[in-house]
Amino acid sequence: MSTRDKPGILAGYRVLDCSIAMAGPFAAQRLGDLGADVVKVEPVTGEWQRHAAAGGAGGNRINVSFLSLNRNKRSLAVDLKDPAGKDVLRRLVADADVFLQNYRPGVAARLGVDYASLAAINPSLVYVSISGYGEDGPYAQRPGQDLLLQAMSGAMLSTGHAGEAPRAAGQYLVDAVTASTAFEGVLAALLHRERTGVGQLVTVNMLDAITTLQMQELSVHTVGSLDQSRSEEPHAHVYIRAPYGAFRTADGFIVLAFPSLRTLGETIGEESFLSMEDEKHGWTHRDEIFARTAARLLDRSSLHWLDAFRAAGIWAGPVYGYADLVDDPQIRHNGTFVTYDHPTEGRVKVPGFPYKFSATPPRIDRGAPLTGEHTREILGEAGLDDAAIEALFTSGTVAETS
Repeated sequence: MSTRDKPGILAGYRVLDCSIAMAGPFAAQRLGDLGADVVKVEPVTGEWQRHAAAGGAGGNRINVSFLSLNRNKRSLAVDLKDPAGKDVLRRLVADADVFLQNYRPGVAARLGVDYASLAAINPSLVYVSISGYGEDGPYAQRPGQDLLLQAMSGAMLSTGHAGEAPRAAGQYLVDAVTASTAFEGVLAALLHRERTGVGQLVTVNMLDAITTLQMQELSVHTVGSLDQSRSEEPHAHVYIRAPYGAFRTADGFIVLAFPSLRTLGETIGEESFLSMEDEKHGWTHRDEIFARTAARLLDRSSLHWLDAFRAAGIWAGPVYGYADLVDDPQIRHNGTFVTYDHPTEGRVKVPGFPYKFSATPPRIDRGAPLTGEHTREILGEAGLDDAAIEALFTSGTVAETS
């Protein structure tokens, strides 16, 4: 049997994904990539992200944002405010392994899908609750939005020009880190359950996720007592000596990471660097070193400097756009992007999997579902007969896409 024909490493586990937007759905998708049966439980009108794509990127019937975060899932469209809808969910919980939600604190309890309520049905359930700032506390009801958390994390004041507005990361950084944190939490809790037979509540919040990601930087502040101090020049990190950052060349941009000042001076023809000491002047003359390096690099192309720096043993690299990244030979060699056929969106090419397993590789068995595409199938698996299922459709408690 080829590895392609073998079940995924999480085959046999069922995940009920009641989350929206990015962090929760992305975590659930990772579980689906590893073979879990992920049931996306969404309103009869469809999850919010179906109607709001990043960059306005549409699709045929599924927009790109939803497509990218919901592969390897089946869709159950059900009204959880309807008592009959709650009964449907309870049936599914009885046989589920993981329940994942990112409601605002308090909403799960009002819906009757909080941990205590569902654990009473299934004590072995791993219940994952994702929030913006925590389950309680002074900020619990604040919106957990990526940019707001980036700003609060402190990281934005570690880059850029002194006195100028901080710059956010060029990706949904906090959402992605939170998704990875939740994914780790699920796997750890499932391992605990395998050993003990006992489920548990796992809580993850965006503020803690982005804060703990900065383990080294914040320890430099809290233990080393070094404050953040941005430079006049656009230095890339307050805790790394110059030169460190992105520099314009004659035809583009490259990045340069804290080379020996003497070696750098010899390579770019900057004599003032030859008598400088790395750890001394790299901090005290940070703006001067950055400015002089920037002026020298304007003279030649990116390729020229990258070749010269590589020969000199200096750490440097290109500044890519997405088009460059997708076509990079190492990315192609790694198989970082995967292609598959989606029934409504056609042939799609998307980022694949951040991990490899020799015996149980992740794979895409289905693309993102239409709203309620699998409602009838899932209800049948939950033990409802045809008459009961039709009654739910008639009452509007559940829905399916035609």
